[in-house]
Amino acid sequence: MIVLYMSKRFIFSMLFTICFTVAFAQSNPVRLLTIQQLEKRISNPDTVYVVNFWATWCGPCVKELPNFDQLQTTYKNKPLKVLLISMDFKSKFNEVKAFAKTRKLVSEVFLADKTNEQAFIDGIDKSWSGALPGTLIVNTKKHFRKFYEQEFIYTELNKLYQTNK
Repeated sequence: MIVLYMSKRFIFSMLFTICFTVAFAQSNPVRLLTIQQLEKRISNPDTVYVVNFWATWCGPCVKELPNFDQLQTTYKNKPLKVLLISMDFKSKFNEVKAFAKTRKLVSEVFLADKTNEQAFIDGIDKSWSGALPGTLIVNTKKHFRKFYEQEFIYTELNKLYQTNK
């Protein structure tokens, strides 16, 4: 009887651990991303990339983030990837992780891993002043790459995706 009780308890414990691990693994972690890693990532010709550059301290950035998540959710079964790249300082990594978790962001979230701020900005687009928010649309198959230094509402993002897919 004691063995049976211990077995049930062990099985329950293992199931709980597995479920917790799966749930945790499915959460959206924040990762560091260099300009070189970003360029490699957005080079897939079968996917349209909408890359948003934002910061936790930027009011307009925070306001528009749900629009990017809505775009990703709407087209989750289409060849679209929304990447949210925080331009906060690397020392704010934990704050960015907490921010992404609290906001329940569904898009992939990164923190820009930049040793030289201006080199990172120029690597995205030479015309970018560095002001936030900023958004890069890339469709390698169509040889399309355009940077926008502005805030977006959902209908504008949707139109950009529709015209560049």
